[in-house]
Amino acid sequence: MPPSPAASAPASRHLRLWWRRRGRAGAVAATFAAALLAAALLLSLSYFASLPLAPATPSSSSALVGLTLLRRAEEKGALCLDGSAPGYHLQRGSGSGSQSWLIHLEGGGWCRNLKSCASRQKSMLGSSHYMERQVEFAGMLSDDEDQNPDFHNWNKVKIRYCDGASFSGNVKDEFQNGTKFFFRGQRIWEAVMDELLLKGLRHAKQAFLTGCSAGGLATYIHCDGFRALLPKDSRVKCLADGGFFLDVEDISKQRTLRAFYSDVVRLQDLKRKFLHCRSSMELGQCFFPREVVKDIRTPVFVLNPAYDAWQVQHVLAPEASDPQHSWQDCRLDISKCSPEQLQILQGFREELHDAMREIKQKKDWGIFIDSCFIHCQTLNSVTWHSPSSPRVNNKTMAEAVGDWFFDRREVKELDCKYPCNPTCHNLVFSKPFKG
Repeated sequence: MPPSPAASAPASRHLRLWWRRRGRAGAVAATFAAALLAAALLLSLSYFASLPLAPATPSSSSALVGLTLLRRAEEKGALCLDGSAPGYHLQRGSGSGSQSWLIHLEGGGWCRNLKSCASRQKSMLGSSHYMERQVEFAGMLSDDEDQNPDFHNWNKVKIRYCDGASFSGNVKDEFQNGTKFFFRGQRIWEAVMDELLLKGLRHAKQAFLTGCSAGGLATYIHCDGFRALLPKDSRVKCLADGGFFLDVEDISKQRTLRAFYSDVVRLQDLKRKFLHCRSSMELGQCFFPREVVKDIRTPVFVLNPAYDAWQVQHVLAPEASDPQHSWQDCRLDISKCSPEQLQILQGFREELHDAMREIKQKKDWGIFIDSCFIHCQTLNSVTWHSPSSPRVNNKTMAEAVGDWFFDRREVKELDCKYPCNPTCHNLVFSKPFKG
């Protein structure tokens, strides 16, 4: 079995320290070591990306943070799909970061019908009974200053995802076709925020709402609500990692994700939540970031790969759209895409740039779009900030995000087309991401 991504974190730290101590004389050897580290990372990412979500193996220098279950969850009606109490992991800040808060919303897809939601009820994406009691905080959540220079000593929270609709549903009826389902993501969001406010969030001088994948979509949805909870004179911003899902036709000319989102919106009665929705729009359109961002007033950082691996596998070239399996190799490894397939992928990249046209004009918003074949990059220490991190205009994403959050410069980092960026960690899969 290849080494876990977590195990790569201390290696990158030690490599940097060794580089500093040895100076120019050790540069060549360190460069070779960095290449080996990057290769090990790629193998480990490829292996773990192909598996269902599972607890990471902790590294010796990383912090394990315990699970806290929401108090009085049943009384508040804030429950996971199966009726269990939702949870979060809180690591207290220190020193200059004691009044700064970073909140991260976990991702993990969505469920579109009672059958798929019932399956989630028996997993950590639908029940706290299956959640790990401790998780590793790495990347953007790390308390290691080398890995996480700007946010390492902040109060950091990871909110677990167990409602199946990006923390958005609020269906009062517990029974669906005679079976209990709790579609209460909005209540989970509100109840966890209330609890964190009592634990010090209400006094925050700086606060950062972040999320990955479905949690990135939730970040767009809740960004302004988060801002409204905090003091007017505090610095509050949001970041969505791998959450800018596109409403595009797949390779069979179907809008697969729009149809999927329509089922999610209908199942969890979400349409009234989205004021931007017009009567002429299909239900699923309301759930896409391109529509949600139109109403956001709080500054947001959009961090996305141009060739998002999850979207390539489930939006652009889902299995059902490819009965001849002509896209199978390309879906698993971008280096195996044919020239014709690469042309379609470049079109997908252009769709992303077009969908973000208005965002590019917002001076207080930030952008980091790399040309990598990956999905979610902020919670891995090597992709977030290390000697072998992906770079755009010679900036790691940690450097770009920190510059933007603290107003050190305007950040609109847009990478060139694949395969132009040799710093990318492009995943190679044994099987596609779970849908």
